[in-house]
Amino acid sequence: MAPAQAMVLAAGRGERMRPLTDVTPKPLLSVRGQPLMQWPMQALARGDFVRQLVNTAWLGEQIPAYFGERITWPGLPEVQISYSHEGQDFGRALETAGGIVRALPQLAEVFWVVAGDVFAPDFVFSPAAMRRFEASEALAHLWLVPNPEHNPGGDFGLSVSGRVLNLPKGAAACDHTFSTIALYKQAFFEHCGVPPGNPQGVALALAPLLRAAMDQGQVTGEVYAGSWADVGTPQRLHDLV
Repeated sequence: MAPAQAMVLAAGRGERMRPLTDVTPKPLLSVRGQPLMQWPMQALARGDFVRQLVNTAWLGEQIPAYFGERITWPGLPEVQISYSHEGQDFGRALETAGGIVRALPQLAEVFWVVAGDVFAPDFVFSPAAMRRFEASEALAHLWLVPNPEHNPGGDFGLSVSGRVLNLPKGAAACDHTFSTIALYKQAFFEHCGVPPGNPQGVALALAPLLRAAMDQGQVTGEVYAGSWADVGTPQRLHDLV
């Protein structure tokens, strides 16, 4: 199979969503009549990003059982799905960066990443955005949202030139939250200390890597103003019905 153009993160336990996630992985919970993770998968297909990779861990066997390796939704091109089974291989999820590094040999040189438990139905996965990023010197490009009620201190700042800024949470200019939607180049992960494929199954967080790259001016970003929800609690799930 050709390298995947996008990775959909679906390996987390979803502790705050219990008891719903005791029997169903959070990305398969239903939102408006379909699994939560199906929304970004379909949006990717709408942008012609049809080679997608999904990582799994908690109750991970349910995800390929549901989607298989090829799927076609009405009005969209066929999607080819590959998997990175962290739970099967290591008995646990490898955190965001660890999971991405595990999947790097299956990913294209430039690729999308989106969390399977974020609802952003208006987001457009644009081939033009990927081309602009590919031609830039940045190693990562993030889509940010205004700080939501559940994260008032924010994650990052954003300069007028489009550089994402590593600011302390709660700082006056730390007024944006990471949507989880991003473009990365393989080179972003070259100095993370874990080789591509993550053969030892090292758990590795993404935020420290992003902050280090921000300090080097290697992370750009823009604001996504459409509908967005981090479906982190049963109440937030209920609010989307």
